[in-house]
Amino acid sequence: MKKKTLIIGATPNPERYAYKAAHKLVQHDHPIINVGVKKGEVAGFPIEKPSQIHTDVDTITLYLNPTNQKELYQYILDTKPKRIIFNPGTENLELAHKAEAQGIETLEACTLVLLSINQY
Repeated sequence: MKKKTLIIGATPNPERYAYKAAHKLVQHDHPIINVGVKKGEVAGFPIEKPSQIHTDVDTITLYLNPTNQKELYQYILDTKPKRIIFNPGTENLELAHKAEAQGIETLEACTLVLLSINQY
């Protein structure tokens, strides 16, 4: 099943996990939306600023540390994803509690690993 995924912390830097995840998601036929502060594109999709709310998102996968997530709480919650994946280094109990209170599943996991073991 295709799961539209919003990548927060998208970057055109091929050394970063967000970049690798974008490519791996596309390889697995999951549509992606790249959101970040850097200009450019990843896996054939532009990186946009966190301004437009996408309401058809299945999963948000986070690649921002908890300090940088704070200003995006409302954006993330307004997106109303089915789940949020907190990749290693992005774990955030405050955001997880806010999301769960709105019925959003939260998961501390690695998107790349989930894809590699067909558990995405």
